[in-house]
Amino acid sequence: MKKGFVIIGGLILAGMVQAQKVINIDSLSQHVGDSVTVCTKIYGGIFLDRNKDSLTLLNAGGKYPDAPLTILIRINARHQVKDPPEIFFKDKEVCITGKIILFKEKPEIVVYDEKQIVVK
Repeated sequence: MKKGFVIIGGLILAGMVQAQKVINIDSLSQHVGDSVTVCTKIYGGIFLDRNKDSLTLLNAGGKYPDAPLTILIRINARHQVKDPPEIFFKDKEVCITGKIILFKEKPEIVVYDEKQIVVK
């Protein structure tokens, strides 16, 4: 019975990810609070291992500090990627799915699961 609920939950989650609106990186500010998919290039990143949360930050759509979007990868999602994300995704075209939030007035998407970032 539990297995059935897990399968149904997985299908619902997969459907939600598939149903995201694909937006252009230039229109991020119009979609704050929305769950979307953004396709763009990753220009670099950093792993903040001295931070208590051990965050990974990726610069999407441009180089730091002018990147129009920051991708914040939580530690659990970081461990799901075979290579460090700041190395693995650098210079690759990716599609990121998630909710756009503002951090210090700049758009950001928080990644909790590796399935939120797909290399094109």
